[in-house]
Amino acid sequence: MTQHPPSGSTADWLADRALRGLIGAAMRMPYGRRVAFMGAVLRRGIGPLVGYRRRAEENLAMIYPDMPAARRRNIADGVCDNFGRTLIENYSWQDFGQHLATTLATGDGLTAIAKAKADKRPVIFVTGHFGNHEAPRHVLSQLGYDIGGLYRPMTNAYFNDHYAKTMTAWGGPVFAQGKRGTIGFARHLKGGGMGTLLFDVAASSGQPVNFLGRPANTATSAAGLALKFDALVVPYFGKRGADGVSFDVTVQAPIAIGPAAQMMQDMTDRLAEMVNDAPEQWFWVHRRWKMRG
Repeated sequence: MTQHPPSGSTADWLADRALRGLIGAAMRMPYGRRVAFMGAVLRRGIGPLVGYRRRAEENLAMIYPDMPAARRRNIADGVCDNFGRTLIENYSWQDFGQHLATTLATGDGLTAIAKAKADKRPVIFVTGHFGNHEAPRHVLSQLGYDIGGLYRPMTNAYFNDHYAKTMTAWGGPVFAQGKRGTIGFARHLKGGGMGTLLFDVAASSGQPVNFLGRPANTATSAAGLALKFDALVVPYFGKRGADGVSFDVTVQAPIAIGPAAQMMQDMTDRLAEMVNDAPEQWFWVHRRWKMRG
C-alpha cells in the first residue's frame, strides 16, 4: 500500500519543525535528564505560551470551584510538567521500557488477565491520559502480554506522522481510529487479542456519563466491543512517582459486564478516583466536558 506524505498548513509544518528540534535535542541527553528537561520546558515555557496552563486552570475551576487559585495554578503547572515528561518518555520507548524493567504491576486484575490469556479470551485494557498511559503496556509486555491498541490521530498530521511510531514500534498491533482502524482492532480482539483504549476524550456522538460531578460525552466503543466479542474489560493506570521517573502500575479488577452506558460509567468512576488522588497527573487541557450543540 502506497504511503502518502503528511499534509497540513504552514503553521502545522512550522510547529512540527520546532517540536522535532526540541525532541531531537532532548534525545541527546541522558534518560533521566531528558525527562526532567522536557517537563520543565512544558511547565515553564510551552504550556503557558500555547494556553495549556490557562485551559487546565479553567477546567479545574469548573470542577473544584472552592479550590484556591494558587492551588489550581500549582496543579496546572504539574499537568504541563507531566505532559512534557510523558511526551519524551514515549519517544524514548526503548529507554522507557528498560527503565520500567524492574517495575512490578499490582492489582486485582492480574489473575483475571492471566486466565484470559490462557483461555484465549480477548482483553480490552481501558485507561486515560493519566500519569503515563503507556507505562502499564510496557510493564505487562515485559511479562509476556502482547498488547495492541486503538489511538486517535493528532490534528497536526506532520507531528502525528512520527508520534504514531512511538506506539506502533513495539508491543502488539496499534490502529488509528477510523473505519479501517476500528475493523483491524476488532479483528485483533476477535482472535483473542489484547488491546488498549483511552476513553477520556470528548465524543460528540457519545453518551453522557458523570465525570468528576459533571456530564461528559463519552464514546461507548470499549463497552460495545467488549459485549460483541465477550472481552474482559480491565482498567489499568501508570501513576508517576514522586521522583518524576518511576511508576506505580496498577491493573484493576475487571469491569462488570452489563449495559454499555453503565460499563462506561464504571470505567469513568475508576479514572475519577485516580484523578482525585493525583489531579496534576491528568491532562486537564482536554475539553472533556464539551457537550453537543
